[in-house]
Amino acid sequence: MTVDEPDECLKKELGLFEVFAIASGAMISSGLFILPAIAYQETGASVIISYLIATLLMLPTLLSASELTTAMPKAGGDYFFIDRSMGPALGTIGGTASWFALSAKTAFALIGIGAFVQLFNPGLTDFNLKIIAIVFCIIFTVINLVGVRHAGKTQVFLVAGLLSILIFYVIVGFFYIEPSRFQPFTPYGFGSIFATAGVVFVSFMGLIKVCSVAEEIEKPKRNIPLGMLLAWGVVSVLYILVVSVTVGLLDHKVLTTTLMPISKGAEVFGGEIGLIALGIAAVLAFITTANAGILSSSRYPLALSKDQLLPGFFSKISDKGTPVISILFTSGFMICIILFLDLEGLVKVASTLVLLLYILVNLSVVMMRESKIKNYRPSFSSPFYPWVQFIGIIGCGWLIYQMGITSIVIVGCFICGGFGWYWFFARDKIWREYCLLHVVERLTGEKNTSYLLDEELREILINRDSIQEKRFEDLIENCEILDLHKLLTPDKLSMVLSERLYNKLDIDKEKLRELLRSKECDSNCVLQPGMGIISHLIKGRDKLDIVLVRTKKGFISSKDIDPIYSFFIIVASEDQQSFYWHTLMWVAQIAEENDFQDNWLEAKNKEDLRKVFLDAWRKRQRY
Repeated sequence: MTVDEPDECLKKELGLFEVFAIASGAMISSGLFILPAIAYQETGASVIISYLIATLLMLPTLLSASELTTAMPKAGGDYFFIDRSMGPALGTIGGTASWFALSAKTAFALIGIGAFVQLFNPGLTDFNLKIIAIVFCIIFTVINLVGVRHAGKTQVFLVAGLLSILIFYVIVGFFYIEPSRFQPFTPYGFGSIFATAGVVFVSFMGLIKVCSVAEEIEKPKRNIPLGMLLAWGVVSVLYILVVSVTVGLLDHKVLTTTLMPISKGAEVFGGEIGLIALGIAAVLAFITTANAGILSSSRYPLALSKDQLLPGFFSKISDKGTPVISILFTSGFMICIILFLDLEGLVKVASTLVLLLYILVNLSVVMMRESKIKNYRPSFSSPFYPWVQFIGIIGCGWLIYQMGITSIVIVGCFICGGFGWYWFFARDKIWREYCLLHVVERLTGEKNTSYLLDEELREILINRDSIQEKRFEDLIENCEILDLHKLLTPDKLSMVLSERLYNKLDIDKEKLRELLRSKECDSNCVLQPGMGIISHLIKGRDKLDIVLVRTKKGFISSKDIDPIYSFFIIVASEDQQSFYWHTLMWVAQIAEENDFQDNWLEAKNKEDLRKVFLDAWRKRQRY
């Protein structure tokens, strides 16, 4: 498997606040400042329930995306999950659907900036609005080209200001609500509530887009699921509260004719100052969506290019660690949308494609889990599997159906287009293992896969947990090294090892000896000819140690196994399983270095042995 050179790697510069800001900022824009009025026309005051249904149906996909991202924090996010779980054909569909939908929503947000600028200059023409949108698109493109840290910090600042204004709107507006405005609550029947839920679902489409920058997030195991869950919780509550307050503030006629419902609601209790203040908030919302949209959507061409589903120049990384060609291409596409296409129609298309995408994301979790791939180890596991995923799949499918035949046709056309691109452009260029093949293998009992996918996931895990690499290096620098010159029997070797380990691990010596002895005759312990590894999980807490052993005369554990000259012994308690598994992977990878075994056997003493091991480890880190 090829590994990118260091200068081609994306930098990990996004923390928890940036994850929260990108996820929440990508949601709050047209879905809150324009869409409630449009949705109100379809279902009346019960639009509040439509938003509640939409946010609850978002939860299964959120949980699935959190699990997948913590297992595979890679650029491209949901595209990468779909590709590795169900193959490059569906990966092409998922990746292009994500890119198209998010780009369209971002372009709509950029136009929204111009629309609300009309509050301050009513004489602006449609062409003026487009020029304003293009100028903001160029500004955010430059910010993203300079570096992801600047884009992330900008996002935190913008989201903090936006949330503050919205919370103020809810608190003050609550005291001006007229309960009579909620009657009748369902003027168009209960069916309209579900149909409208499909329309407003676009409001939540930005939530999992932070997955597309997962490769640039610090401590992804913690920051990705926590940041996304916080964003979902905060924004969902705000959506429902803001929409409820707005329905209670505005007369039916006003709410069905305006495209600035939140600003008009603020005008009820704040006059012109309230109108302008929430107009500023709307501009901030559109800015946060545009900034997050360019940041997230530009990672899809990058990921598709790395997998040879798009031309290779899209994966070019600048000196500042940003995908420069991908950003410029995505921004250019948005400018074309702004200039030439019907944005409202595109947003409806985007909503339909997002629902299709979320079906595929939930299916990806099922494929990953059922494949039983050894190195699929998410740090966050979706609860109530597989029922949560089935609810997400059925719920999104139901919303597509409720949105009408046009939505179904759009999905069909996009699937055919994605398959067509894969068939004619990429099919002959790539062959890649994916989890669906392993599932078929399990069902049929016929071996038709190797270990390519497992190896790729192992590399991802190692990169994901780079924070633990320093701990591993410290462990090697201080571990016990045995340089044995005598021929030892299995019993004698297990006795020597238990003598060295039992005090550190605080475990009964005889019990430890028996555990080690039981592993010595296991052929699975052989890493490669002449080298073996013994590992075991034990009871207790905070216990982990490693012993490096060289036996110059060789060690024969059984007649079926060739002589072993090097042993690596790893013992840990169950609460240390994450680091234990990484230690096993790193030791195995070091042992596979071309010149490691020769250097190990030629070392003069224990300190030379330690140096050989550490040199091989540091060489692995460089590549």
